[in-house]
Amino acid sequence: MSNDILKLQNGSDIRGVALEGVEGEHVNLTPEIAKQIGCAFVSWLQKKTDIPLNEIVIGIGRDSRISGPDIADGLAYGILSAGAKVVDCGLATTPAMFMSLVFDETSFTGSAMITASHLPFNRNGIKFFDSDGGLEHEDITEILSLAKLLNPISVNYYAQKCDLIEIYANYLKSKIKFALNDGEQPLKGLHIVVDSGNGASGFFVDKILRPLGADTSGSQFLEPDGHFPNHIPNPENKEAMAAIQSAVVKNHADLGLIFDTDVDRMSAVLSDGSEVNRDSIIAMIAAILAPQHKGGTIITDSVTSDRLTYFLQDVLGMKHLCYMRGYKNVINKQKELNAKGIDAPLAMETSGHGALKDNYYLDDGAFLAVKIIIALAKAAKEGKKLDSLIEKLPPLVEEGEYRFKINTEDFKSYGNSVLQEFKKRAEAASYNMPESYEGIRLTFDSEEVKGWILLRMSLHDPVMPMNIEGSRKGDLEKLKKIAIKLTDGFDKLDRSSLLK
Repeated sequence: MSNDILKLQNGSDIRGVALEGVEGEHVNLTPEIAKQIGCAFVSWLQKKTDIPLNEIVIGIGRDSRISGPDIADGLAYGILSAGAKVVDCGLATTPAMFMSLVFDETSFTGSAMITASHLPFNRNGIKFFDSDGGLEHEDITEILSLAKLLNPISVNYYAQKCDLIEIYANYLKSKIKFALNDGEQPLKGLHIVVDSGNGASGFFVDKILRPLGADTSGSQFLEPDGHFPNHIPNPENKEAMAAIQSAVVKNHADLGLIFDTDVDRMSAVLSDGSEVNRDSIIAMIAAILAPQHKGGTIITDSVTSDRLTYFLQDVLGMKHLCYMRGYKNVINKQKELNAKGIDAPLAMETSGHGALKDNYYLDDGAFLAVKIIIALAKAAKEGKKLDSLIEKLPPLVEEGEYRFKINTEDFKSYGNSVLQEFKKRAEAASYNMPESYEGIRLTFDSEEVKGWILLRMSLHDPVMPMNIEGSRKGDLEKLKKIAIKLTDGFDKLDRSSLLK
């Protein structure tokens, strides 16, 4: 069991298999294991805060996964056995669970969200928060290392209940009303459809959009259902994006919004059905922030495009720090820059994780959606469309992502040796290499070929992803030929996806 507990770490989260039924996967996240983890979290939190055990209050929320109630109960028993108090927040969102430490009505010492984001229905996990935000990688390692040593005592279950989503929704509504200053129904006349993918975001329609006057007809899959019968609740999933695009066009809506399961990510769809995703969602949020943050720095993950750099720097007059993959990486960099007095209003991944300086550095899909809705309402008043914000973002022409499996146990060392040789070969060919915080990036801007290539190591897996984008028709194939030549001869690197 102890080995299973340690294997549950996934970066700064805990994730595992919670249900039987998928061939080749054994259950390693049970209510009993959650009980040990809950007990360990209390010990970790008490050590950090020095608050007496009987004064520690921990809120627990969950998304719509069918294993959620049992995992939440196990976690609660562990917390209670350690001498702390529990508040059951029921169906909630990851950002709301952090805000439960901020809201006057709750002011919890710590909180936990039972979720596995967009992973399959049989998976589940736990995200922990303290007053500093989401826990770091080393914090989770410490908690799991402690959990494997614990054997929580049996206790009677007692948890207060809290309608956290009601408090959270009122908070978001107040942001819209304050920004628009247009009565009790400032969204009257706007048609906004939401696709919840049967995750935890249905409240956004019932508790925010409709009360503020928006027409939400055509919104779909709002009912929580942990089997996810319609599509994966993931803004990066092509089927999910096609579903919300179809809903927008069919219902002649002004805007479409799609969230992931636990609502810390989102993407949007414009009135003509075009998706605002990856580079374009970052561009849109940056354009909304730009007037108040002249010259500010936008931090993104490493796979953003040169098109985005042009838009941020040449169009908006901001700075672009193309950093590393991993939402905690970009957020921590954002905190670091602001602590040094450098204005960094937004840290955002192409996956849809986006954290704002003016929202506790919290990656909150619903808060980003609120920003977009406010921008939509203001644009409508001026007789403009929302897409005017990003009309100067150059369009995507050609792109490809190729994942090279590394066929050796010591994949990290091998991957690093590939990167070193890749860089040597690129230097020998006199290719342009801008500063890169992750992997090796090459940019091309000649009459012969325009675009970029990025080769990097996966954060966790024995894989080297390669992203290629061509600026004109035909450039992708030219860049692929360059990439094939630069990666030739690595016998433990499976390049079949690139060679097709």
